[in-house]
Parts: sequence; structure tokens; C-alpha cells
Amino acid sequence: MSIITTLSDENNSFLSRREIICDFQGLGGKLKKLEAVEMITKKFKLGEKFVIPIKLQNHTGQSKTTGIFYVYDDETLAKKHLTPVIFTRLDRAKTSDEKKEEVKADEKEKKEE
Repeated sequence: MSIITTLSDENNSFLSRREIICDFQGLGGKLKKLEAVEMITKKFKLGEKFVIPIKLQNHTGQSKTTGIFYVYDDETLAKKHLTPVIFTRLDRAKTSDEKKEEVKADEKEKKEE
């Protein structure tokens, strides 16, 4: 059994994007948007495409999370169609993850000395 179950996978030719709706089983409340993007990229083999997480919704009483993702061919088209708030949140999440990794690396270096 796969962790990711695809509910719908549609091509929106009017907006030049692919819209994917998936369920993530057993990850209720633990899944981050960037982790979900990595999982979707691997499952659907979207190597060079630009995947944007729009919504991650947890279900009460169940351990599943439903996610809505938009897949664009290039970032400029995505920025033209979507609100800028989405991109600022993604950038903030990426920088916080990078800072956490730097802190962990510094702690390991201090322990080795």
C-alpha cells in the first residue's frame, strides 16, 4: 500500500498547469508542505517542473492529509497566476529549514571538538 493516493489529476489547459489532489495516509498533522512537494515530485516524476503546494488539509479523527498541488512548467507563469503570498510563505519555509540544518551542523562540529 502506498502512502500517496491520487484523488484527481487534471490538466488545466486554460491556465497551463496540472492540478493534483492527493491523500497522504498515516501522516496526519506531521506533513510539511516542502516534504509533500518532494513526495509528489518523486511519485509523478516531475523533475524540472515547478510544484506549488496550495493546501494541506488534515481530517479530524483520521490520520490522513489531503493536499492540493499545482504543477507549472516554469516559475514565471506560476507567479503571474498565483498570489505573491504563496511564494513568500514557501521562501520563509525554505529559509527556516536551511537555518535549522546550519544549526545542526554547527552543533555536530562543536561536539567533535
